[in-house]
Amino acid sequence: MIEISHCDLAYVLGASQVKVYDKFSLKVEQGESLVLIGPSGCGKSTLLYLLAGLLQPTGGEINIRGERVIGTRQKTAFILQEYGLFPWLNVEQNVSLGLRVRHMPKKIYQEAVSEIIHKMGLWDVLHHFPSQLSGGQRQRVALARALTLNPDLLLMDEPLSALDALTRERLQKLLLEIWQDQKLTTVLVTHSIEEAVFLGSRILVLADGRPTHVMGDILNPLVGQSSYRRTPEFFQKTSYVRSLLEGGKVG
Repeated sequence: MIEISHCDLAYVLGASQVKVYDKFSLKVEQGESLVLIGPSGCGKSTLLYLLAGLLQPTGGEINIRGERVIGTRQKTAFILQEYGLFPWLNVEQNVSLGLRVRHMPKKIYQEAVSEIIHKMGLWDVLHHFPSQLSGGQRQRVALARALTLNPDLLLMDEPLSALDALTRERLQKLLLEIWQDQKLTTVLVTHSIEEAVFLGSRILVLADGRPTHVMGDILNPLVGQSSYRRTPEFFQKTSYVRSLLEGGKVG
């Protein structure tokens, strides 16, 4: 699904260059739920922007479904940390925005929007504006807008970080259900170890420093199983990820 080959990315800082990625390579299979975790500033969000085509590598290349990423692609959806909702649009207008921008026939996008709004439990707030919604509702609107585009790749940059613990767990379960039902390839950035283990079929632990490197590439085969959070395996996996982040042995 995704192939990053010898990717370089450098920023100009004064008279020098700061390398974020140096000959970085990564493959992601169709249907994987990849979670990126690591210290602030290690390049997690930057990698999402590269995959979305919003940044271009200074060397190497990125391919999605065998096609080189040289700009944005219609089948990639991106959910930002701050939701990215337009405050002057109500729920229905925000959810339908992507389809309207693509000049989708009104009857078709209204059906798609109605279906996803019901699925997300947003029908009662259909005509509310973002300022009238809770954090969890705003995040569901952002997720609904992304899913109406029928993406094959869903990128998420700490989408649940601003939510309270209970709302966060409910939306984690919702993200997991969507991944399982739609067989989406997802790439999620998080700072939460528990969230990484709960949502990632594969967890990539990135190191601090520039350029970044991978400290751990961890398969998580039990993800999606009922009551996974309460199993010894979940505790062992979170402990291992934590040990890597705290400077443990490279995995």
